[in-house]
Amino acid sequence: MGLRSYEQSGHALVTVRLDKWLWAARFFKTRGLAQQAIEAGRVLVNRERVKVARALRPGEGVTVRVGDQEQCVEVLLLSEQRGPATVARTLYRETPESLAKREVLALQRRLAPEPAWAIEQGRPTKRDRRKIERFQGGGHTDE
Repeated sequence: MGLRSYEQSGHALVTVRLDKWLWAARFFKTRGLAQQAIEAGRVLVNRERVKVARALRPGEGVTVRVGDQEQCVEVLLLSEQRGPATVARTLYRETPESLAKREVLALQRRLAPEPAWAIEQGRPTKRDRRKIERFQGGGHTDE
């Protein structure tokens, strides 16, 4: 099917299923993930909860929440095929408010990083644990 524009079509309404469009616009890696997000209420169309198979039209507003990221976009073009990221970005335009909000959140993450990120190593190994126990005065010696 490829890219279809509302203006270029000879039909009154050109529509695509919401889950297909979210997948083609690269908001989700699979259609299954897109469907789960829609069912969980993390995808809104014109600020309303919708069903997976809802027909999406150009000009509608879509809000997508993935993790702590939320994007509000306006649908510009419709596609049922997943293409390169550069093409996917032409399917929508992010609202200025959404861009500003995401930039503020990114700045906050940079200034106050997650405390767990400071831990460079994971759990102590068995050898490390034995050294800790020896240092604290308990445990047995193996070296």
